[in-house]
Amino acid sequence: MTTAAGSGHPSTSLSAVEIMTALFFNVLRHDPSNPNWPERDRFILSKGHGAPVLYSVMARSGYFPPEQLMTLRKLDSPLQGHPERQRVGGVEASTGSLGQGLSIGIGMALSAGVDHKNYRVYVLTGDGEIDEGQVWEAAMFAAHHKIDNLTAIVDRNGQQQDGWVKDILNTEPLIEKWRSFGWHVIDINGHDLQQVLKAFEESRAIKGQPTVIIARTVKGKGVSILENNTNFHGVPLTPEQMEQALKELEQGVIG
Repeated sequence: MTTAAGSGHPSTSLSAVEIMTALFFNVLRHDPSNPNWPERDRFILSKGHGAPVLYSVMARSGYFPPEQLMTLRKLDSPLQGHPERQRVGGVEASTGSLGQGLSIGIGMALSAGVDHKNYRVYVLTGDGEIDEGQVWEAAMFAAHHKIDNLTAIVDRNGQQQDGWVKDILNTEPLIEKWRSFGWHVIDINGHDLQQVLKAFEESRAIKGQPTVIIARTVKGKGVSILENNTNFHGVPLTPEQMEQALKELEQGVIG
């Protein structure tokens, strides 16, 4: 998709593949034929630049034909570089301005109680994104109000736009930090699908506090030229690089 568009974020999408696969095919209660089903679980891609992985699982779930994926970032396409709620049925929030997704998710989670619904809300953030102060205001609010139908997932791939998170604004100790804010914390390998599924199952059983899943991931997972390469944020592969990447992914030779 990103190679065809000539722009986009393939590496940040690859770090979240197992998380998104688990959510859309095993965890979320949702109905692609009825995107506004009132009882549905809500998912928010707070790191909106990871839109290609969201569109991929949505297409495979049946929200729109997979053939439409190749229109990513084209004029008049509903599949813009960041998700837009008004353009794609099933997108719960327009994101891209980093740091806002958790606040939006809290509003939705609180609405479930007001409307006497039992749906859950899931918010995927990047670990560079949590440099934003609004994230921590939201984290305090959610714990204070004991919002237990809310699960945040931190895609902890260690990178952000300008380099390594630890060099730009170190968020460590991340696990202890979330715990100190009153959250139930689950630390996992974000590329181990069984660990991911178990974490979501655990999160559903927690009462009286919100849950955050710290998913340790690799940016560009599965593609040798992308893995842990800080020069590829928002840089698509050339057609030649793409062909090599697809071979590596199909053969599973990386990781």
